[in-house]
Amino acid sequence: MAQDTTVLVVDDDQANLESVARIFQREGLQTLTAGGGQAAVELLRRPEVSVMVTDLMMPGLDGQGLLRTARAMRPDVEVVLMTAYGTVETAVDAMREGAYDFITKPLKRQSLIRAVQKALEKRALVEENRALRARLAEVGAREMVGQSPAFRAFFETLEQAAPTSATVLVLGESGTGKELAARALHERGARAAGPFVAVNCAALPEGILEAELFGVERGAYTGAVRKEGRFERASGGTLLLDEVGELSPSAQVKLLRVLQEGEIERLGGTQTVKVNVRLVAATNKDLRKEVAEGRFREDLYYRLNVVELHIPPLRARREDVPLLADHFLRRYAAKNGRPVRPLAPEALQLLEDYGWPGNVRELEHALERAVVLCRTDTLQPGDLPEPVRKGGASSAGHIVISVGTPMEEIERRVIHETLRHTR
Repeated sequence: MAQDTTVLVVDDDQANLESVARIFQREGLQTLTAGGGQAAVELLRRPEVSVMVTDLMMPGLDGQGLLRTARAMRPDVEVVLMTAYGTVETAVDAMREGAYDFITKPLKRQSLIRAVQKALEKRALVEENRALRARLAEVGAREMVGQSPAFRAFFETLEQAAPTSATVLVLGESGTGKELAARALHERGARAAGPFVAVNCAALPEGILEAELFGVERGAYTGAVRKEGRFERASGGTLLLDEVGELSPSAQVKLLRVLQEGEIERLGGTQTVKVNVRLVAATNKDLRKEVAEGRFREDLYYRLNVVELHIPPLRARREDVPLLADHFLRRYAAKNGRPVRPLAPEALQLLEDYGWPGNVRELEHALERAVVLCRTDTLQPGDLPEPVRKGGASSAGHIVISVGTPMEEIERRVIHETLRHTR
Protein backbone atom coordinates (compact mmCIF):
# COMPACT_ATOMS: atom_id res chain seq x y z
CA MET A 1 0.00 0.00 0.00
CA ALA A 2 1.07 3.59 -0.62
CA GLN A 3 3.41 4.90 2.04
CA ASP A 4 1.93 8.42 2.02
CA THR A 5 -1.65 7.21 2.56
CA THR A 6 -3.39 8.23 5.79
CA VAL A 7 -6.14 6.09 7.33
CA LEU A 8 -8.51 7.60 9.89
CA VAL A 9 -9.60 4.99 12.49
CA VAL A 10 -12.72 5.78 14.56
CA ASP A 11 -13.92 3.67 17.52
CA ASP A 12 -15.17 4.44 21.02
CA ASP A 13 -13.46 1.26 22.27
CA GLN A 14 -9.94 2.48 23.07
CA ALA A 15 -8.36 -0.99 23.00
CA ASN A 16 -9.84 -1.81 19.59
CA LEU A 17 -8.89 1.66 18.31
CA GLU A 18 -5.24 1.17 19.23
CA SER A 19 -5.17 -2.40 17.91
CA VAL A 20 -6.55 -1.43 14.47
CA ALA A 21 -4.20 1.57 14.23
CA ARG A 22 -1.18 -0.70 14.94
CA ILE A 23 -2.25 -3.08 12.14
CA PHE A 24 -2.19 -0.26 9.59
CA GLN A 25 1.06 1.19 10.93
CA ARG A 26 2.78 -2.17 10.44
CA GLU A 27 1.64 -2.00 6.81
CA GLY A 28 3.46 1.32 6.44
CA LEU A 29 0.36 3.49 6.53
CA GLN A 30 0.03 6.79 8.34
CA THR A 31 -2.86 6.70 10.84
CA LEU A 32 -5.05 9.17 12.69
CA THR A 33 -7.34 8.02 15.51
CA ALA A 34 -10.58 9.40 16.92
CA GLY A 35 -12.53 8.10 19.92
CA GLY A 36 -15.90 9.20 18.54
CA GLY A 37 -17.81 10.65 15.63
CA GLN A 38 -17.45 14.32 16.55
CA ALA A 39 -13.67 14.03 16.93
CA ALA A 40 -13.52 12.26 13.56
CA VAL A 41 -15.34 15.12 11.82
CA GLU A 42 -12.51 17.49 12.72
CA LEU A 43 -9.86 15.06 11.46
CA LEU A 44 -11.76 14.54 8.20
CA ARG A 45 -10.90 18.11 7.25
CA ARG A 46 -7.27 17.06 6.79
CA PRO A 47 -6.57 16.63 3.06
CA GLU A 48 -4.20 13.68 3.58
CA VAL A 49 -6.99 11.39 4.84
CA SER A 50 -7.78 8.83 2.11
CA VAL A 51 -9.81 6.15 3.91
CA MET A 52 -11.86 6.17 7.11
CA VAL A 53 -12.38 2.94 9.07
CA THR A 54 -15.15 3.49 11.61
CA ASP A 55 -17.14 1.48 14.10
CA LEU A 56 -20.83 1.43 13.28
CA MET A 57 -22.29 1.51 16.80
CA MET A 58 -20.98 4.49 18.80
CA PRO A 59 -22.63 6.87 21.25
CA GLY A 60 -23.46 10.35 19.96
CA LEU A 61 -22.62 10.56 16.28
CA ASP A 62 -22.68 6.89 15.22
CA GLY A 63 -21.09 5.28 12.17
CA GLN A 64 -24.04 5.95 9.86
CA GLY A 65 -24.23 9.60 10.87
CA LEU A 66 -20.47 9.92 10.43
CA LEU A 67 -20.76 8.31 7.00
CA ARG A 68 -23.35 10.88 5.89
CA THR A 69 -21.14 13.69 7.20
CA ALA A 70 -18.11 12.28 5.38
CA ARG A 71 -20.08 11.99 2.12
CA ALA A 72 -20.96 15.68 2.40
CA MET A 73 -17.56 16.94 3.59
CA ARG A 74 -15.14 14.64 1.81
CA PRO A 75 -16.80 12.60 -0.95
CA ASP A 76 -13.32 11.51 -2.08
CA VAL A 77 -12.71 9.61 1.21
CA GLU A 78 -13.70 5.92 1.11
CA VAL A 79 -15.42 4.57 4.23
CA VAL A 80 -15.05 1.03 5.65
CA LEU A 81 -17.38 0.07 8.51
CA MET A 82 -16.58 -2.21 11.46
CA THR A 83 -19.68 -3.95 12.80
CA ALA A 84 -20.83 -6.80 15.03
CA TYR A 85 -22.72 -9.76 13.52
CA GLY A 86 -26.02 -8.48 14.86
CA THR A 87 -25.84 -5.24 12.86
CA VAL A 88 -24.86 -6.60 9.44
CA GLU A 89 -28.20 -5.51 8.00
CA THR A 90 -27.52 -1.98 9.20
CA ALA A 91 -24.07 -2.11 7.60
CA VAL A 92 -25.60 -3.16 4.27
CA ASP A 93 -27.97 -0.19 4.50
CA ALA A 94 -24.94 2.03 5.15
CA MET A 95 -23.26 0.72 2.00
CA ARG A 96 -26.29 1.85 0.05
CA GLU A 97 -25.58 5.31 1.43
CA GLY A 98 -22.02 5.28 0.11
CA ALA A 99 -19.85 3.13 2.39
CA TYR A 100 -17.30 1.11 0.41
CA ASP A 101 -17.30 -2.08 2.52
CA PHE A 102 -17.88 -3.50 5.99
CA ILE A 103 -16.04 -6.06 8.11
CA THR A 104 -17.48 -7.94 11.06
CA LYS A 105 -16.12 -8.23 14.57
CA PRO A 106 -14.12 -9.93 15.89
CA LEU A 107 -11.82 -8.37 13.33
CA LYS A 108 -9.40 -10.46 11.28
CA ARG A 109 -6.15 -8.75 10.36
CA GLN A 110 -6.11 -9.91 6.72
CA SER A 111 -9.76 -8.98 6.15
CA LEU A 112 -9.12 -5.51 7.55
CA ILE A 113 -6.04 -4.94 5.40
CA ARG A 114 -7.75 -6.31 2.28
CA ALA A 115 -10.79 -4.06 2.75
CA VAL A 116 -8.66 -0.94 3.13
CA GLN A 117 -6.42 -1.94 0.23
CA LYS A 118 -9.45 -2.36 -2.05
CA ALA A 119 -10.86 0.97 -0.86
CA LEU A 120 -7.56 2.67 -1.71
CA GLU A 121 -7.54 1.04 -5.15
CA LYS A 122 -11.05 2.33 -5.80
CA ARG A 123 -10.07 5.82 -4.69
CA ALA A 124 -7.03 5.74 -7.00
CA LEU A 125 -9.26 4.70 -9.92
CA VAL A 126 -11.70 7.52 -9.17
CA GLU A 127 -8.82 10.03 -9.04
CA GLU A 128 -7.40 8.69 -12.29
CA ASN A 129 -10.82 8.93 -13.92
CA ARG A 130 -11.24 12.50 -12.68
CA ALA A 131 -7.80 13.44 -14.00
CA LEU A 132 -8.62 11.84 -17.35
CA ARG A 133 -11.91 13.77 -17.61
CA ALA A 134 -10.05 16.98 -16.80
CA ARG A 135 -7.49 16.13 -19.45
CA LEU A 136 -10.22 15.44 -22.01
CA ALA A 137 -11.94 18.71 -21.10
CA GLU A 138 -8.62 20.53 -21.50
CA VAL A 139 -8.05 18.92 -24.90
CA GLY A 140 -11.61 19.83 -25.90
CA ALA A 141 -11.00 23.44 -24.89
CA ARG A 142 -7.87 23.44 -27.09
CA GLU A 143 -9.62 21.84 -30.04
CA MET A 144 -9.32 23.61 -33.39
CA VAL A 145 -12.78 23.91 -34.94
CA GLY A 146 -13.56 24.38 -38.61
CA GLN A 147 -14.95 22.80 -41.78
CA SER A 148 -14.37 25.54 -44.35
CA PRO A 149 -12.17 24.77 -47.37
CA ALA A 150 -9.52 27.23 -46.15
CA PHE A 151 -9.41 25.58 -42.72
CA ARG A 152 -9.43 22.05 -44.16
CA ALA A 153 -6.48 22.84 -46.45
CA PHE A 154 -4.51 24.20 -43.49
CA PHE A 155 -5.39 21.26 -41.24
CA GLU A 156 -4.56 18.63 -43.86
CA THR A 157 -1.04 20.05 -44.07
CA LEU A 158 -0.83 20.05 -40.26
CA GLU A 159 -1.81 16.39 -40.07
CA GLN A 160 0.76 15.48 -42.71
CA ALA A 161 3.51 17.31 -40.82
CA ALA A 162 2.55 16.13 -37.32
CA PRO A 163 4.02 12.57 -37.38
CA THR A 164 7.40 13.82 -38.66
CA SER A 165 10.25 15.49 -36.79
CA ALA A 166 10.44 18.43 -39.22
CA THR A 167 10.66 21.94 -37.83
CA VAL A 168 7.41 23.82 -38.52
CA LEU A 169 6.85 27.54 -38.97
CA VAL A 170 3.27 28.54 -38.10
CA LEU A 171 2.21 31.83 -39.66
CA GLY A 172 -0.98 33.75 -39.08
CA GLU A 173 -2.47 36.96 -37.81
CA SER A 174 -2.84 37.59 -34.11
CA GLY A 175 -5.72 35.60 -32.63
CA THR A 176 -5.88 32.90 -35.31
CA GLY A 177 -4.75 30.14 -32.94
CA LYS A 178 -1.05 29.61 -33.62
CA GLU A 179 -0.42 28.03 -30.22
CA LEU A 180 -3.40 25.72 -30.72
CA ALA A 181 -1.88 24.65 -34.04
CA ALA A 182 1.45 23.94 -32.32
CA ARG A 183 -0.32 21.85 -29.66
CA ALA A 184 -2.20 19.95 -32.38
CA LEU A 185 1.14 19.17 -34.05
CA HIS A 186 2.50 17.91 -30.73
CA GLU A 187 -0.55 15.82 -29.78
CA ARG A 188 -0.75 14.15 -33.20
CA GLY A 189 2.97 13.43 -33.39
CA ALA A 190 5.34 10.75 -32.11
CA ARG A 191 6.28 12.99 -29.15
CA ALA A 192 2.75 13.33 -27.78
CA ALA A 193 3.73 11.57 -24.53
CA GLY A 194 6.53 14.10 -23.96
CA PRO A 195 6.21 17.66 -22.65
CA PHE A 196 4.83 20.59 -24.62
CA VAL A 197 6.71 23.75 -23.61
CA ALA A 198 5.85 27.21 -24.95
CA VAL A 199 7.76 30.45 -24.61
CA ASN A 200 6.66 33.88 -25.85
CA CYS A 201 9.76 35.50 -27.29
CA ALA A 202 8.12 38.96 -27.26
CA ALA A 203 7.21 38.84 -23.57
CA LEU A 204 10.73 38.57 -22.12
CA PRO A 205 13.70 41.01 -22.27
CA GLU A 206 16.69 39.78 -24.27
CA GLY A 207 18.88 38.71 -21.32
CA ILE A 208 16.06 36.92 -19.53
CA LEU A 209 14.85 35.24 -22.74
CA GLU A 210 18.26 33.67 -23.41
CA ALA A 211 18.42 32.40 -19.82
CA GLU A 212 14.90 30.99 -20.16
CA LEU A 213 15.69 29.25 -23.43
CA PHE A 214 19.17 27.91 -22.78
CA GLY A 215 19.44 27.79 -18.98
CA VAL A 216 21.87 29.29 -16.48
CA GLU A 217 24.96 27.96 -14.71
CA ARG A 218 25.69 28.79 -11.08
CA GLY A 219 27.71 32.02 -10.83
CA ALA A 220 26.80 33.25 -14.33
CA TYR A 221 25.90 36.51 -12.62
CA THR A 222 25.53 37.71 -9.04
CA GLY A 223 23.20 35.37 -7.19
CA ALA A 224 22.74 33.03 -10.16
CA VAL A 225 21.92 29.39 -9.40
CA ARG A 226 21.94 26.52 -11.87
CA LYS A 227 18.68 26.42 -13.81
CA GLU A 228 17.71 24.38 -16.84
CA GLY A 229 16.20 26.20 -19.80
CA ARG A 230 13.11 25.55 -21.86
CA PHE A 231 15.06 23.48 -24.39
CA GLU A 232 16.04 21.03 -21.65
CA ARG A 233 12.56 21.02 -20.12
CA ALA A 234 11.09 20.14 -23.52
CA SER A 235 13.42 17.16 -23.97
CA GLY A 236 11.56 14.33 -25.68
CA GLY A 237 8.71 16.67 -26.56
CA THR A 238 7.94 19.88 -28.42
CA LEU A 239 9.14 23.44 -27.88
CA LEU A 240 7.05 26.30 -29.24
CA LEU A 241 8.84 29.59 -29.86
CA ASP A 242 5.91 31.99 -30.15
CA GLU A 243 6.54 35.41 -31.73
CA VAL A 244 9.89 34.13 -33.02
CA GLY A 245 10.18 37.24 -35.20
CA GLU A 246 10.95 39.23 -32.04
CA LEU A 247 14.22 37.38 -31.29
CA SER A 248 17.27 39.61 -30.92
CA PRO A 249 20.26 39.08 -33.28
CA SER A 250 22.20 37.43 -30.43
CA ALA A 251 19.39 34.99 -29.64
CA GLN A 252 18.99 34.25 -33.36
CA VAL A 253 22.64 33.18 -33.58
CA LYS A 254 22.28 30.87 -30.57
CA LEU A 255 19.03 29.40 -31.88
CA LEU A 256 20.67 28.72 -35.25
CA ARG A 257 23.42 26.75 -33.49
CA VAL A 258 20.83 24.66 -31.64
CA LEU A 259 19.13 23.79 -34.91
CA GLN A 260 22.44 22.99 -36.62
CA GLU A 261 24.19 21.09 -33.82
CA GLY A 262 21.33 19.84 -31.61
CA GLU A 263 23.01 21.23 -28.50
CA ILE A 264 22.86 24.26 -26.23
CA GLU A 265 25.27 26.11 -23.98
CA ARG A 266 23.87 27.48 -20.72
CA LEU A 267 24.38 31.13 -19.83
CA GLY A 268 27.74 31.37 -18.06
CA GLY A 269 28.65 27.80 -18.97
CA THR A 270 31.49 26.33 -21.02
CA GLN A 271 30.11 22.87 -21.75
CA THR A 272 27.49 22.00 -24.31
CA VAL A 273 24.36 20.00 -23.53
CA LYS A 274 22.63 17.80 -26.12
CA VAL A 275 18.91 18.48 -26.54
CA ASN A 276 16.24 16.37 -28.20
CA VAL A 277 13.23 18.52 -29.05
CA ARG A 278 10.94 19.16 -31.94
CA LEU A 279 10.85 22.87 -32.64
CA VAL A 280 7.76 24.74 -33.73
CA ALA A 281 8.07 28.48 -34.35
CA ALA A 282 5.16 30.90 -34.72
CA THR A 283 4.85 34.53 -35.73
CA ASN A 284 2.40 37.08 -37.10
CA LYS A 285 5.23 38.90 -38.89
CA ASP A 286 6.20 38.52 -42.54
CA LEU A 287 9.58 36.88 -41.98
CA ARG A 288 10.52 37.16 -45.66
CA LYS A 289 10.17 40.92 -45.33
CA GLU A 290 12.12 40.85 -42.05
CA VAL A 291 14.92 38.95 -43.81
CA ALA A 292 14.93 41.38 -46.77
CA GLU A 293 15.21 44.33 -44.38
CA GLY A 294 18.02 42.72 -42.37
CA ARG A 295 16.14 42.18 -39.11
CA PHE A 296 16.02 38.38 -39.30
CA ARG A 297 18.79 36.00 -40.32
CA GLU A 298 18.16 34.35 -43.67
CA ASP A 299 19.89 31.09 -42.66
CA LEU A 300 17.73 30.86 -39.53
CA TYR A 301 14.59 31.56 -41.55
CA TYR A 302 15.26 28.60 -43.83
CA ARG A 303 16.08 26.38 -40.84
CA LEU A 304 12.74 27.25 -39.23
CA ASN A 305 10.70 27.13 -42.41
CA VAL A 306 11.06 23.44 -43.27
CA VAL A 307 7.26 23.12 -43.24
CA GLU A 308 5.18 26.29 -43.42
CA LEU A 309 1.67 26.30 -41.95
CA HIS A 310 -0.42 29.37 -42.68
CA ILE A 311 -3.56 29.68 -40.55
CA PRO A 312 -6.24 31.55 -42.49
CA PRO A 313 -7.79 34.59 -40.80
CA LEU A 314 -11.41 34.24 -39.69
CA ARG A 315 -12.64 36.59 -42.43
CA ALA A 316 -11.33 34.03 -44.96
CA ARG A 317 -13.32 31.23 -43.35
CA ARG A 318 -16.69 32.81 -42.54
CA GLU A 319 -18.39 29.43 -42.98
CA ASP A 320 -16.73 28.38 -39.71
CA VAL A 321 -18.28 31.18 -37.64
CA PRO A 322 -21.46 29.20 -36.71
CA LEU A 323 -19.37 26.15 -35.74
CA LEU A 324 -16.98 28.22 -33.66
CA ALA A 325 -19.87 30.12 -32.08
CA ASP A 326 -21.54 26.88 -30.97
CA HIS A 327 -18.20 25.57 -29.63
CA PHE A 328 -17.54 28.70 -27.54
CA LEU A 329 -21.13 29.02 -26.32
CA ARG A 330 -21.03 25.49 -24.92
CA ARG A 331 -17.62 25.97 -23.36
CA TYR A 332 -18.44 29.25 -21.60
CA ALA A 333 -21.92 28.15 -20.55
CA ALA A 334 -20.27 25.22 -18.72
CA LYS A 335 -17.50 27.42 -17.32
CA ASN A 336 -19.90 30.04 -15.96
CA GLY A 337 -22.64 27.67 -14.82
CA ARG A 338 -25.13 28.99 -17.36
CA PRO A 339 -27.56 27.07 -19.59
CA VAL A 340 -26.58 26.69 -23.23
CA ARG A 341 -28.63 29.30 -25.10
CA PRO A 342 -28.81 29.42 -28.91
CA LEU A 343 -28.02 32.53 -30.92
CA ALA A 344 -30.98 34.45 -32.28
CA PRO A 345 -30.84 34.53 -36.13
CA GLU A 346 -30.15 38.29 -36.06
CA ALA A 347 -27.22 37.79 -33.69
CA LEU A 348 -25.76 34.99 -35.82
CA GLN A 349 -26.09 37.20 -38.91
CA LEU A 350 -24.07 39.93 -37.17
CA LEU A 351 -21.35 37.40 -36.27
CA GLU A 352 -21.16 36.17 -39.87
CA ASP A 353 -21.05 39.68 -41.33
CA TYR A 354 -18.44 41.12 -38.97
CA GLY A 355 -14.83 41.32 -40.22
CA TRP A 356 -13.16 39.94 -37.02
CA PRO A 357 -9.88 41.88 -37.03
CA GLY A 358 -9.00 40.04 -33.82
CA ASN A 359 -9.85 36.70 -35.46
CA VAL A 360 -10.95 33.65 -33.44
CA ARG A 361 -9.75 35.16 -30.16
CA GLU A 362 -12.05 38.17 -30.65
CA LEU A 363 -14.98 35.87 -31.47
CA GLU A 364 -14.27 33.81 -28.37
CA HIS A 365 -14.29 36.86 -26.09
CA ALA A 366 -17.45 38.22 -27.73
CA LEU A 367 -19.30 34.98 -27.06
CA GLU A 368 -18.08 34.67 -23.48
CA ARG A 369 -19.44 38.17 -22.90
CA ALA A 370 -22.76 37.18 -24.50
CA VAL A 371 -23.06 34.07 -22.29
CA VAL A 372 -22.43 36.12 -19.15
CA LEU A 373 -24.79 39.00 -20.01
CA CYS A 374 -27.66 37.14 -21.69
CA ARG A 375 -30.96 37.31 -19.74
CA THR A 376 -33.31 35.79 -22.33
CA ASP A 377 -33.86 32.35 -23.85
CA THR A 378 -31.68 33.20 -26.84
CA LEU A 379 -28.59 35.35 -27.26
CA GLN A 380 -29.69 38.63 -28.83
CA PRO A 381 -27.73 41.23 -30.81
CA GLY A 382 -27.71 43.41 -27.69
CA ASP A 383 -25.66 40.75 -25.87
CA LEU A 384 -22.82 41.16 -28.38
CA PRO A 385 -20.05 43.79 -28.08
CA GLU A 386 -20.73 47.15 -29.70
CA PRO A 387 -18.07 46.79 -32.46
CA VAL A 388 -19.78 43.57 -33.61
CA ARG A 389 -23.23 45.18 -33.58
CA LYS A 390 -22.08 48.25 -35.52
CA GLY A 391 -19.34 46.73 -37.67
CA GLY A 392 -21.25 43.92 -39.33
CA ALA A 393 -22.64 45.96 -42.19
CA SER A 394 -19.24 47.39 -43.15
CA SER A 395 -17.78 43.94 -43.84
CA ALA A 396 -20.92 42.27 -45.21
CA GLY A 397 -20.77 41.29 -48.86
CA HIS A 398 -16.96 40.96 -48.97
CA ILE A 399 -15.04 37.72 -49.42
CA VAL A 400 -11.34 37.20 -48.71
CA ILE A 401 -9.81 34.55 -50.97
CA SER A 402 -6.22 33.38 -50.57
CA VAL A 403 -3.85 33.40 -53.54
CA GLY A 404 -3.75 29.90 -55.08
CA THR A 405 -7.38 28.99 -54.29
CA PRO A 406 -8.71 26.72 -57.08
CA MET A 407 -11.19 28.33 -59.44
CA GLU A 408 -13.99 25.88 -58.61
CA GLU A 409 -13.53 26.67 -54.91
CA ILE A 410 -13.73 30.42 -55.61
CA GLU A 411 -16.94 29.87 -57.55
CA ARG A 412 -18.45 27.73 -54.80
CA ARG A 413 -17.63 30.31 -52.12
CA VAL A 414 -18.99 33.23 -54.16
CA ILE A 415 -22.28 31.40 -54.76
CA HIS A 416 -22.53 30.36 -51.10
CA GLU A 417 -21.81 33.86 -49.79
CA THR A 418 -24.21 35.46 -52.28
CA LEU A 419 -27.03 33.15 -51.18
CA ARG A 420 -26.27 33.77 -47.53
CA HIS A 421 -26.02 37.54 -47.97
CA THR A 422 -29.28 37.81 -49.92
CA ARG A 423 -30.95 35.20 -47.68
